[in-house]
Amino acid sequence: MKPKYVNPFTDFGFKKIFGEEASKPLLMDFLNALLPQANTIVDLTFKNPEQLGLVDADRKAIFDIYCENANGEKFIVELQKAEQNYFKDRTVFYSTFPIREQAKKGYWDYQLKAVYCIGILDFRFNDYGNTAEKNDVVHVVQLKDQHGRVFYDKLTYVYLEMPNFKKAETELVSRLDQWLFFLRNLEDFESVPAIFADSVFSQAFQTAELAKFEPAEWDSYEGSLKVYRDLHAVIDTAHDKGRDEGRLEVARNLRRKGLTDDFIAEVTGLTQTEIDQL
Repeated sequence: MKPKYVNPFTDFGFKKIFGEEASKPLLMDFLNALLPQANTIVDLTFKNPEQLGLVDADRKAIFDIYCENANGEKFIVELQKAEQNYFKDRTVFYSTFPIREQAKKGYWDYQLKAVYCIGILDFRFNDYGNTAEKNDVVHVVQLKDQHGRVFYDKLTYVYLEMPNFKKAETELVSRLDQWLFFLRNLEDFESVPAIFADSVFSQAFQTAELAKFEPAEWDSYEGSLKVYRDLHAVIDTAHDKGRDEGRLEVARNLRRKGLTDDFIAEVTGLTQTEIDQL
C-alpha cells in the first residue's frame, strides 16, 4: 500500500511542511513547543537560506530553513539525514552567519539578537556511551562557564535525536511530544489520529497529503525520496565495513548515483581532493 502522507525526512517533505509561506503557522507552533521562549512567537519572516561570506573566496552556507521573528531573533532549522564527520563544527560554523549579519555600519554597540540553531537528526549522536543521556531525544546546548552557569543566553543549539523518540500515542504529554510523534510516524499514518484534532495539525496533515500534490510537486518529491532511500541504503551497507573504508564506499555509491560533490562532502566529511580521487 502506498503511503498517504509525505516522508518528512526527505528534503522536499521537510520544506513542504515547514518551509513554505503557507506553512508558517506550523513552523511557529513547532518552534514555540521546542524553544524556551520568554515570549511566544506570533510571526516569522523567511530569509534567504543561502548565506555568503564576506568575500567571494569565503565558504558559503545553505540552510534548510532560515527565518526571524518580530523581535529580530534568528532561527536556523536543519534536517540532517545521516551522521557525518564534524557535524557539530558545521552547526557552529552555520551559527556564525546570522550573528555576523547583525553587524551595523558606523557606530554600533555590539548588541545582538538571539540565534537558535535547531537540528532534526535522523540518526543518533553516539556521544554518551552507556550513560542515561544516550536515550535523550532533545539536547539543548549553550555556552557555559566552569561552574555550569550559562555565560551567554543568546546562542542556543537544539538537537532532536529522532530515533530516540519511541512514545506511543497514549504516552504523549506535551505539544512537543505531539510534533515528534507526528514527524516520526507521518509516513505510516493511514488516517489522522484523534490526538491531532486542532487546526494546526489539521493543516499539517492536509499539507503532507500526497493526493493533494500537483504533478510538479510529485516529481520533486519522488526525486527527493529516491535520494533519501539511496543515502540510507549505502550507509547501511557501509556500516559493516571499517569507518574509513565505509566513508569511501558511501562516497563512491553517492557519486555513482549522480549526487553532487558538495552533498557527498557534507554526508561523509571527505575533502574535495579525497572525493576527486575516488
